[in-house]
Amino acid sequence: MNEIQLKYGCNPNQKPSRIFMEDGSELPVKVLNGRPGYINFLDAFNGWQLVKELKEAANLPAAASFKHVSPAGAAVGLPLSETLAKIYWVDDLGELSPLACAYARARGADRMSSFGDFIALSDVCDEDTARLIKREVSDGVIAPGYTKEAMELLMAKKKGNYNIIQIDPAYVPAPVERKQVFGITFEQGRNELDINDELLSNIVTENKKLSKEAELDMKISLITLKYTQSNSVCYVKGGQAIGIGAGQQSRVHCTRLAGQKADNWYLRQAPQVLNLQFIESLGRADRDNTIDVYIGDEYEDVLRDGEWQKRFREKPPVFTREEKRVWLDGNKEVTLGSDAFFPFSDNIERAYKSGVKYIAQPGGSVRDDLVIECCNRYNMVMAFTGIRLFHH
Repeated sequence: MNEIQLKYGCNPNQKPSRIFMEDGSELPVKVLNGRPGYINFLDAFNGWQLVKELKEAANLPAAASFKHVSPAGAAVGLPLSETLAKIYWVDDLGELSPLACAYARARGADRMSSFGDFIALSDVCDEDTARLIKREVSDGVIAPGYTKEAMELLMAKKKGNYNIIQIDPAYVPAPVERKQVFGITFEQGRNELDINDELLSNIVTENKKLSKEAELDMKISLITLKYTQSNSVCYVKGGQAIGIGAGQQSRVHCTRLAGQKADNWYLRQAPQVLNLQFIESLGRADRDNTIDVYIGDEYEDVLRDGEWQKRFREKPPVFTREEKRVWLDGNKEVTLGSDAFFPFSDNIERAYKSGVKYIAQPGGSVRDDLVIECCNRYNMVMAFTGIRLFHH
């Protein structure tokens, strides 16, 4: 098969729609179930490239949760702590396989954004991962294969219509890629940049102590940015993205957006959130929405009389701004990657508030000296990669 007809393009009025191989060769993918759409395939192919590179960099299974052609989360398969298992709603599933841990992390970092995601897995989907996927709201999954048990679980999802794509892991695309915009063809060489140790060797700050864990987190941030709509920044901790800011015209707005997501990830681990007494009938998605409001500035929307009773067995106390700041001050050793240089030190100031210790960015701004000076003030470690990672 060298083409797949799609229901429509990005929108229902955009017809006809298909994916196909221009040279007439076989497509490297098979649709095992469902009917993936245009955006599904965009998410699937971007996600597959991301997890394939993450696995190569970390030598661990990797997973990504994609929404609208940018990752909402990406991670490698490190074990989950008891707290992470609880805030990702997987503490009832017992010990999980490394691949399932990777997806739990990718899905759990920003569960609000991951709702209705398209999943990418670096390895054959196993039963543990399928069990996790089966109970989440998701559009589909791409992986190099599926065990029999995993297929049975996934085939039962969405009344048998869940999108399941298998990709040939040996597929290598042509070195030149093309796309059309307004009837005009654009052509460029594929971004084959290898995110490796050498790319991180130019440390420009006074503090040059880069641990192996931080080095891996730097690679995860840059590989994630490679497949995130620009402008983009990515906060990473412990082998997973914890805040991704995509598609912002201003870099500091991107840094703020991703930083707020990273803060929310950490706030979910606070005792005030872990001890919330939800009513039994409240589903995971509604709990996620409630937590998001509870830890935000509009907390009264879920705490006022007539509303809290719909969500909680008992009314929780207000999680005050002062209490949140004290808790956030405990978040340390966070890594930040940027797809282009920081033009002003305000990005560093904002990153510091979210516990950033390590930074990877291209460098090359006329104000690099001010950015480095700000990093030195906070004893940060910053590497200049010399490489931009725009993705559109």
